[in-house]
Amino acid sequence: MRISDRVAVSLMHHTARWSVRYGEGLRFAGSDLPRPTRLRVPTRHGPVTVWSYEPTGRDGSSQAAGPSHVHLHGGAWLMRHPFMDDWWCRYLAATAGVRVLNVDFRTAPYAVFPRAQEEAHDVTAWAATRGPASVGGFSSGGGMAAAVCLMARDSASFVPRLQVLGVPALDLATDVPSGAGQISPSLRALVRRAYFPDVESRRSPYASPLLAPSLEGLPRALVMTAERDTLRRDGDEYAERLREAGVEVWHDVTPRADHYFLTEDPVRARTTMGTVAVEVAAALA
Repeated sequence: MRISDRVAVSLMHHTARWSVRYGEGLRFAGSDLPRPTRLRVPTRHGPVTVWSYEPTGRDGSSQAAGPSHVHLHGGAWLMRHPFMDDWWCRYLAATAGVRVLNVDFRTAPYAVFPRAQEEAHDVTAWAATRGPASVGGFSSGGGMAAAVCLMARDSASFVPRLQVLGVPALDLATDVPSGAGQISPSLRALVRRAYFPDVESRRSPYASPLLAPSLEGLPRALVMTAERDTLRRDGDEYAERLREAGVEVWHDVTPRADHYFLTEDPVRARTTMGTVAVEVAAALA
């Protein structure tokens, strides 16, 4: 990795907890839930910290059984800050009535592909041993949620009940369109150099689920894209390929929005978030 890239990525990695500010206007439910419980979940790369958000009346211990939704935060595989999505985890725990596991996976510059994807898979597989499990995420986390479902299918490790893909990054082998979007070509280039330094690895289905040879046998998907997002093509085409493969899909496009699709339209977001919560609750019932 270039020295300049390492400096830039290290800065993003370590300052994310102070620099990332979004979603505060979306705390529609769950603010009264207690602080999440810190778990240490075994993976092939060693124990990974997972923050467990429990709905009211549920036991937060690591051995408690029950349905779980595994959430994978965004940050372009450069920002290690699971609490950027605290608002979402609280909302889903309170509204869907399920445990939400927020995974603190490793990111660049201290890890490269496929470390984060494998940690995410192993945590979701662990959750599935304790009850029905679904998986989802936003942006890079949405791409990893899709990868987790592919990995689970290919290895027959477990069967996710649902995949929730919010403005997902699903093709790291292709350049994003040029323009003034929040996900710029320069950011995508930095991500590829830092977390996907092996050019050939970017075409792996677990790096770029959109390029997977087959999407058959995957769980029902909720795919959310935004009209002005440079990653919209990824989600739109993935939703279409899933349908062609016989997978049930709910695909929603937020009009006039860029990558922060929920934050940019809080009124519409309330409906979108409510629909996801209903779907997660039904899938894990």
